[in-house]
Amino acid sequence: MDDIKKFCEILRKRSAEHSEAMNRVRDLPGMMASILRQELDSMVRAIYLLTISDLRERNRLVPQTLAGKIWNVPTEKGKQRKVTDRDMVELSNKLQGWTLSVYKFGCAFIHFSSSHDYSISNPFDSLPPNEQSDILEHLRNYHGGPHSDHPSFNEIAAFFPRVFEKIAGNLECYINSLESNGVESVA
Repeated sequence: MDDIKKFCEILRKRSAEHSEAMNRVRDLPGMMASILRQELDSMVRAIYLLTISDLRERNRLVPQTLAGKIWNVPTEKGKQRKVTDRDMVELSNKLQGWTLSVYKFGCAFIHFSSSHDYSISNPFDSLPPNEQSDILEHLRNYHGGPHSDHPSFNEIAAFFPRVFEKIAGNLECYINSLESNGVESVA
């Protein structure tokens, strides 16, 4: 099996596990948020690879993952620089328009933070107004709500399963594109 196929197989296995986990933790919104963030992590990696039109470069990066290494890319001066999560999320955000806000919100549940005290205070309220607006717009346009401009965390969490399904569906499309040597253009 070539490295791209192996990479795609791992992405699919991870996504299937996330799907099963989402079904098991429907009453644990903090866990659902962290699973969303992990699924988004897979999606931004696939998008990053798809924006690389030089298939030799793409085929150089994928084995780095399979070997447990961090992606490095050449700089203009011929040195190597680490590809950061931020690089991948920002690139993905140019294509999707919402990944940065969801990624940052999900990070609050991956890393220990005050967001884990969501039974007392709403972590959504701690987001900057522009990020709240981005998330609400996305939830309304693609998932039917919430209707309130100041939703509770539970109101937002009710949409997590739908958001997960959307991310997982997009991820599968990107995986298929990777397998067929597709390329995504960033305007």
